[in-house]
Amino acid sequence: MNRREFLLGSGATAGALGLGCIGLAAGAQELVVQPASFALRDQVTTGMVSLSPDAPPPVLHGKQGEVMRLPVRNTLPDYTAMHWHGLRIPNDMDGVPYLTQMPIGPGEVFDYEFTPPDAGTYWYHPHCMTMEQMAHGLTGVLVIAEAADPGFDSEQVINLRDFRLNDDGSFLPAFTARGAARAGTFGNVQTANWLDGPVYDHAAGSLVRLRVVNTDTTRIYKVHLSGAEARIIAWDGHPVEVDFPLPSADDPLLIGPGQRVDFALKMPLGEGQTVDLMAKFPGQPNRSMTRLRAVGAPVSRELRELRPLPVNPTTKPDLANAELHEFVFGWTPEGGEPTNGFCGSLGYNFWSINRTPWPGDAAKGVGPLATLQRGKSYVVRLRNESPNLHPIHLHGLAFVPIKSNLRPLPPLLTDTMLLLKDEVVEIALVADNPGDWAFHCHVIEHQKTGLTGYIRVD
Repeated sequence: MNRREFLLGSGATAGALGLGCIGLAAGAQELVVQPASFALRDQVTTGMVSLSPDAPPPVLHGKQGEVMRLPVRNTLPDYTAMHWHGLRIPNDMDGVPYLTQMPIGPGEVFDYEFTPPDAGTYWYHPHCMTMEQMAHGLTGVLVIAEAADPGFDSEQVINLRDFRLNDDGSFLPAFTARGAARAGTFGNVQTANWLDGPVYDHAAGSLVRLRVVNTDTTRIYKVHLSGAEARIIAWDGHPVEVDFPLPSADDPLLIGPGQRVDFALKMPLGEGQTVDLMAKFPGQPNRSMTRLRAVGAPVSRELRELRPLPVNPTTKPDLANAELHEFVFGWTPEGGEPTNGFCGSLGYNFWSINRTPWPGDAAKGVGPLATLQRGKSYVVRLRNESPNLHPIHLHGLAFVPIKSNLRPLPPLLTDTMLLLKDEVVEIALVADNPGDWAFHCHVIEHQKTGLTGYIRVD
């Protein structure tokens, strides 16, 4: 497989709404993976990784059905590769080293180009040196706009993630072996858009689309809104077509690493009144992660004015003729050091799929977990044989949860299923996108210590 180098474009442009903003539907903007620094606490933290030297990775904007061109230049001393999480795009643009492309070496450029078939909220992150680069900041939001404007006055993107820092602002090790073998190694500095409780202004009485994305390497966020008339309109990029209860302090919404939720909310009418995105952390009271503040003379808007989001063009599974596959997620029966390649290894194997750990990104002779026939429907049984939660992400395809042994599951189209302790979930999908698709836990320590593989669609 040959590396491709396209020296195109220019630097990132500035944006609004608390994060940099780049529109990429019309033409290429070179995205430069580079060292960065930022004041995550009172002191400036160096050794970060971003697409800007002094800011979080920008929100990338595209439009459903329009070509996106994203040349990624690597200026780090390590290799990298960029994955576009949740997008059903051609396999050779999926950004998984050794599976869909060679890693991007220092000084090289890889030209990603695709046409997103689906609108919604997605995100991007490296799939090479994954733990180090993600833990140090390289996780950004990708917004694909609908072909027709759904009628919001404004929108707000919130990128939730932790960092592991010493008191002086320097990085602690990105992971521990103890954490990797359990629920993961949690950060001690929780941020929204790299900030501690940022406040964003929106017109009083206006309708806001709030896009919340969990790009953390480990943490499952428990969230709800306070002070808002709101409803959930999309989950993991796809419109919600059933009544979905609004989460509360007593019954928060779980958002695992890799998952996204879109709220439609009406801002309060009074100047200075606020809506808070709240989160619950172990042993702590509910905390405001970000605040939306009403400003200006109120406008007369109502949630009922919004048009329903158009359904994305996915094919519904034929359950009557679906073939069953089963995958078991749990600890690995044996240890052993995985292959490193150019994309890093944590040095351990703690986890496995079907009791076989992933031997490393550069390992040779590793076959698919399953081979699916293109266009055919499948039911896939996901069995968690561990006491830890696992957000299981499937690249390149969308699926619908249909059954759990522990809870009712709303039929929400998704790409990431959060498995609870000892849970068995059945999902349904149509194998309509050919290629080798990564299939793994999105707790990155679990992924990099064995809980990963791939599914082939022929």
